[in-house]
Amino acid sequence: MNALIAKLWRLVKPVQWRLLWVVSAKFMCGVTGVVRAEDGRVLLLRHRLWPVERPWGFPSGCAKKGERHEDTIVREVREETGLTVEVGRLLKVNSGFKLRIEVYYEATLIGGLDGLVLDEREILEARLFEPDELPAGMPDGHRELLQLVTR
Repeated sequence: MNALIAKLWRLVKPVQWRLLWVVSAKFMCGVTGVVRAEDGRVLLLRHRLWPVERPWGFPSGCAKKGERHEDTIVREVREETGLTVEVGRLLKVNSGFKLRIEVYYEATLIGGLDGLVLDEREILEARLFEPDELPAGMPDGHRELLQLVTR
C-alpha cells in the first residue's frame, strides 16, 4: 500500500504542492540584521512603533512574498535609514510564535552614516553604539544576538 501511495504521489507533481499548501501553516517571516560598521560599532534604531520602554533595536522588518531573507534586511535598512548594508552569515532562526518565524543575519554597513535619511513614520533615531555601551531600552533578545556576532 505504501509503495502505491508513493508511486501516485510522484505521478501527480502539480497536485503535491497544492495539497501541501492547503495542509501547511501560513505565516509571516520577520528578518533582523545585526549591522556593524567597520570599527565594530553596531547600528541601532529607535523605533517609533516599538514599546516605549524598549524602543532601541537592530533594523527589522517582514519579508515580502517571494523575497529572499537576505534581500529583506538590505531593503529594510535602506527604507528605514537610507543606508546600504552587505548581508553576512545567518545567525539564528526562531520559531514557535503563533504565525511568525524570526530570521537573524549578520550585516556590514557599507560606508558611514553620511547617507542617513530616516523614515520618520517608523524610526525616531539611528546611531552607532559600541557593543559594550548599548542603550537602555533594548530587548534582551537583541542583546543576545550581539553576543553571537562578537564571539
